[in-house]
Amino acid sequence: MGPEVALPLGLVIGYLLGSIPFGLILTRLAGTPDLRSIGSGNIGATNVLRTGRKGLAAATLVLDALKGTAAVIIAGYLGGPEAAMLAGLGAFLGHLFPVWLKFRGGKGVAVYIGILIGLFWPAAVLFCAIWLATAVLTRYSSLSALIASVITPLFLLLLGHSALALLSAVLTLLLLYMHRANIQRLRTGTEGKIGQRS
Repeated sequence: MGPEVALPLGLVIGYLLGSIPFGLILTRLAGTPDLRSIGSGNIGATNVLRTGRKGLAAATLVLDALKGTAAVIIAGYLGGPEAAMLAGLGAFLGHLFPVWLKFRGGKGVAVYIGILIGLFWPAAVLFCAIWLATAVLTRYSSLSALIASVITPLFLLLLGHSALALLSAVLTLLLLYMHRANIQRLRTGTEGKIGQRS
């Protein structure tokens, strides 16, 4: 398969997989209120946790991560490393801006981790370790994600993975944009903490 087919195909595969709103699907199947009317209105695992359903939150986290991993692996198999990285970008964009939900999706943390698992798993381990350490210290999910996402591209660059570092930097910029309201609440001390219900 030539790059003129493989690269756009990777992007499309990634977007379609990334746009599956697992948090919304699982909470609806469980009979909880519409996830978009709870807490931050986000469809990700942190907001699912605000429903009090820890199992659903864990399942959302895992499935959101796996759709990023699956996109990378499938596209990589079909079109090679460049297609895999484009699929990662597509999965991230699909999660953030799913066509099925009028382009209003999640914030991308779990998908980011899943993409890293598929492309270079040590970076995913680093991301998770930084997230966990920050979360334990602060109980702020958003701050944990922001710190981990900023450090990850630097880690990849130091290891010589320049193309992956560039992709990671793009994902980080998108993640920062999606967390702009969280950043403002962190500055004012009004950001919700992990496990806190609305």
